[in-house]
Amino acid sequence: MKFVLSLVSIIMLSFGTSSLAFAADAPATNAPVAKVEAAATQEAININTADVEELTKLKGIGVKKAEAIVAWRKENGNFKTVDQLLDVKGIGEATLAQNRENIRI
Repeated sequence: MKFVLSLVSIIMLSFGTSSLAFAADAPATNAPVAKVEAAATQEAININTADVEELTKLKGIGVKKAEAIVAWRKENGNFKTVDQLLDVKGIGEATLAQNRENIRI
């Protein structure tokens, strides 16, 4: 009797672990991939026409920096190059590099 119970237990355990193996092979959710794709398909922002709210969609650009961009534009006219953003207080090389692909003139 003990032998039969042991055999049944082994069989049940083997089926249980095989279903776990199938679960491990199941594809994981692609949430991070979807986020990357969403960022990649983000429409470029025109820094000469964007308002504060739109500018805050850029990485590292909060309300204060967005307001500074709009103020610089009002004082100096339209940006002629993306690199002119470096003239705006609070915008550095790192911020510009993060956003270069999503900015247009």
